[in-house]
Amino acid sequence: MCDKDQSLPVISNCSSGGAEPAALASRRRRLWELSHTCHCPLVGVGLPLGYLRKLVGKMTGGRVLADDYEVHVGAVTECGARNRLSEALQKELERRYAPVILRFRGAKTTEQVAELWRTAVANGDVSGAFWAGLTHPRCDAELEEQMCRDLHMIQHQAGACVRADMGKFTALQEENARLTHELAKLQQRSQAALMEKTGELERQEAVLLRTRADAIGKDSVIDGLRAELAQLQAAIPALESRTRLVERLAQMDEREKELRQQIADLKQAQPRPGTAVPPPAPKLEVPTGGKLKMPIRLVDQSVLCVGGRSGNVATYRALIERVGAQFAHHDGGLEDNANLLDSSLAAADLVICQTGCISHSAYWRVKDYCKRTGKRCVFIDNPSISSLARGLQEVSGEMEPAALDAAD
Repeated sequence: MCDKDQSLPVISNCSSGGAEPAALASRRRRLWELSHTCHCPLVGVGLPLGYLRKLVGKMTGGRVLADDYEVHVGAVTECGARNRLSEALQKELERRYAPVILRFRGAKTTEQVAELWRTAVANGDVSGAFWAGLTHPRCDAELEEQMCRDLHMIQHQAGACVRADMGKFTALQEENARLTHELAKLQQRSQAALMEKTGELERQEAVLLRTRADAIGKDSVIDGLRAELAQLQAAIPALESRTRLVERLAQMDEREKELRQQIADLKQAQPRPGTAVPPPAPKLEVPTGGKLKMPIRLVDQSVLCVGGRSGNVATYRALIERVGAQFAHHDGGLEDNANLLDSSLAAADLVICQTGCISHSAYWRVKDYCKRTGKRCVFIDNPSISSLARGLQEVSGEMEPAALDAAD
């Protein structure tokens, strides 16, 4: 190991007389065998300060009260000789940097060791390489001094980087403080908004509960009214029949008013005494050249009445059937299906369109259909019976084949 064989010369590479140079040693050097100038950077770079304080406390058997610098100086001093602390440091350095030591073991010359050290410096991984290079058997005094110089400059550069990093760290701390302050403000605003939304939600829930209560109350009132209605209907069995009779009576009153109006219209149409009675309209005949010569007969023909009042349909039917025709009616799309209008128009021989009681769509459909097909059509403005009679009288007059445009 060391210090056991005191017969060895202090300088092992000195020549003795004319003998050949002694063979280079192959054993790696121990920590206490290194130069004292190597101990300070080796302890400072190779071992973390926390581990060093822990190891010193373990060796001393108590709590270390010295500061970091004093712990470092004490450990460097102890590395100059073989003792419990230096042996423990030797063991830890061997364990910690075993992969790097294995990589340096392949170097057979001092130049190869130097090349491995330069590669480690270029890669920025010098802690393990510094220990493996210093303890390598081929590390001479010149390489040892060069490694210490390189590590010294690396420490200076690391200090400059640390100072730059400290400046950045300080700036980041200030930025973090500012962002933390802004975050606190945002959290306050968010909390206030959340409380406001929570209050609004509670108010909406209260409104919803009141609305539901009102709806339940209304449903209860409706159920009560239905029960009361059922009781009234049970108490008056003929209530529904009486209601229908009232409606029927109203319809008959309306019918009576219409009849009275028709009587008044007929009285106004009668000739006054002393006035000449106009000759009856000539009967129409169908000429051979296209003129109507033969009397128009409505017997066995279909007359379609489009529109009019529903209460007058029975009277319309009686009037049409009185002249021998077949009566058909369509209300113009008010209640009847408007799609049935085309089929009714196709089946009719004569169309009477009561424009006063018909929808616009049905009016234009009737007019367009009759114009396209040339079917006879009479347009009546007033839905009264007298107006229908006058429309039938128009049919008995002379009409050209294009009588539709004249009737329009």
